[in-house]
Amino acid sequence: MDEFSSDTPDADLARARHGDDAAFTRLVTPLRRELHVHCYRMLASVHDADDALQETLVRAWRGLARFEGRSTLRTWLYTVATRVCLDAVDARSRRALPVDLGPSSEHAVLDQLPRTDIAWLGPYPDAALPGDATGPAGPEARYEQREGVELAFLAACQHLPGNQRAALLLFDVLGYPAAEIAAMMDTSTASVNSALARARRVLASRLPDRTQQQTLRSIGDPAARALAAGFAGALERGDTRALIALLTEDVTWSMPPLPHWYQGVDAVLDFAVQVPITRCPSWRYQVTGANGQAAVAFYLGVDPALPHDAWAVAVLDLREDRIAAITSFLDPGLFPLFGLPATMG
Repeated sequence: MDEFSSDTPDADLARARHGDDAAFTRLVTPLRRELHVHCYRMLASVHDADDALQETLVRAWRGLARFEGRSTLRTWLYTVATRVCLDAVDARSRRALPVDLGPSSEHAVLDQLPRTDIAWLGPYPDAALPGDATGPAGPEARYEQREGVELAFLAACQHLPGNQRAALLLFDVLGYPAAEIAAMMDTSTASVNSALARARRVLASRLPDRTQQQTLRSIGDPAARALAAGFAGALERGDTRALIALLTEDVTWSMPPLPHWYQGVDAVLDFAVQVPITRCPSWRYQVTGANGQAAVAFYLGVDPALPHDAWAVAVLDLREDRIAAITSFLDPGLFPLFGLPATMG
């Protein structure tokens, strides 16, 4: 009998160590989604996460013979993924949102040119999150899984150096103990605890009082989707009164890769009237989900009777029953990631 004939993870591990790539695929496939999300949390870009996950699997395949079983395969793969991401963090600038570039604009800035010299933070489709992405991942975790992909959390993490970012995500989001993180990052437990303390201070100064998950539980998913649909419908109809009724007084609106952003109802309304309502002939939309938050995919057309093309994915931050922030990612290339068509009738 073949010594690897049993269909178990241990048997697949033995096969994979002997060069069986099908066995390796069976081992890693159940972990691909959560590893991809970890890479996204580290790098704040789906495309960078794609590259990091691919490099993680290549390094894991090549180094599988060195896996001695002192930790679980999952932990070992997280170790590989974290080191891949730390290499990526060291090699490039942090990702940003327009609010990181400077003060808001009081009036609509027309004919802006995209800033292609900036690495922009990008959204993550809810449909790609692991099925168990609710609640903490482990007893040490401080954040729920979906809180760990919210835009505000990701933007705050981008202000951390790589080692602090990794320690925070591994401890506060994934729930690994400090001693295990020290082994994963090839450092001391004291260094991990120091990195955690520094990272938490930065996040405390940058995160809102309530997470989007807390707000969504408070108002309920139907109400959140109704807010998203109401916002999109108001733009589609050019109904400024309905739009104002949905916004907080200090609402912000940003549109990466455009550098200018707006804060306050007056500035946001001026932009809405000058650009999406006046200059964009016809809109269509589909409510979706991104980063564990309410979101809308917008399609733009030259005439209501003609097909509309993919234009932007707008992620909404909600506060009670109002919209507190709109981040419109102007990138039709995002639509396939969300499983959305390129055109809408």
